[in-house]
Amino acid sequence: MLSANGTFSVIVVARHDETPEVVSLELSLPDGGELPAWAPGAHIDIAAGEAGVRQYSLCGDPQDRLRWRVGVLLEPDGRGGSRYLHREAVPGSTLTVSLPRNNFELEPSAEYVFVAGGIGITPMLPMIAAAEAAGAAWTLHYGGRSRQSMAYLDEVAAHSDRVGVQPQDECGILPVSDILARSAPRAQVYCCGPEPLLAAVESAIGPGDAQRLHVERFRPRSADEESAPDRDFTVRIASTGATVRVGEGQSIVDALAGVGIAVETSCREGTCASCETPVLEGEVCHRDSVLSAGEREQSVSIMLCVSRARSDLLVLDL
Repeated sequence: MLSANGTFSVIVVARHDETPEVVSLELSLPDGGELPAWAPGAHIDIAAGEAGVRQYSLCGDPQDRLRWRVGVLLEPDGRGGSRYLHREAVPGSTLTVSLPRNNFELEPSAEYVFVAGGIGITPMLPMIAAAEAAGAAWTLHYGGRSRQSMAYLDEVAAHSDRVGVQPQDECGILPVSDILARSAPRAQVYCCGPEPLLAAVESAIGPGDAQRLHVERFRPRSADEESAPDRDFTVRIASTGATVRVGEGQSIVDALAGVGIAVETSCREGTCASCETPVLEGEVCHRDSVLSAGEREQSVSIMLCVSRARSDLLVLDL
């Protein structure tokens, strides 16, 4: 049953060791009923005990409404979420999850280039299946520290003629510039993985081609040109006319909560888009890791957990 905050319980029905550091978890509803629908690129929140909520890409078959699959990389130096799931998420255990959200949708195209680093392979698996089913041309370039650390190699091996596997200890890092130079001009490029890989892809693709690049970050992007000194500003709620002053160092989410206006949040880092809100007026200082360069320029929405105003007033469609 869906709770007031949009979460519900699932049961871990299977667990598989993909590598020494990656486990696959298969999740079902306690009553065996149909799970909510999703499409390639979607992720869910999973509550991870005292570590809070973490986001994981759905990497199974969207047509299978009875089971979801996620891959969890153990990060010993992380904030504790992956350690909790590796320890506690065993067959028969219960997890609290959210409805699927998709900030990484697969756009229709005749050709795709998929670039994955490490656990970034997870959202690519259903994308590859969808591209194959649609008859699109596609290639996958998959890098990792070592072959032993790279999950789901057996699944991508079925398409060996379209897949380039490049363990760093054998072949070096993925040649991002060469990959993009060889890609067709209209091919949609999807990339997921560690920040250095995403930054390299964003740097290698020309400004005129930026609209065909789609990236997903598991962590906030590095500080960039959108960072700016904090300053006070006012938020107006369009539906009521109420105004709220947002102080220096205070998030819009917290300022709104202080006057009794609750906004759905999850990551609080600008990576999950649960708090994305339309902007009707004002200039935004974007600090999220979701919006593309074009979307930032249009400034039609804002992630209230991290982004701020450059103008004195922001009018929000709340």
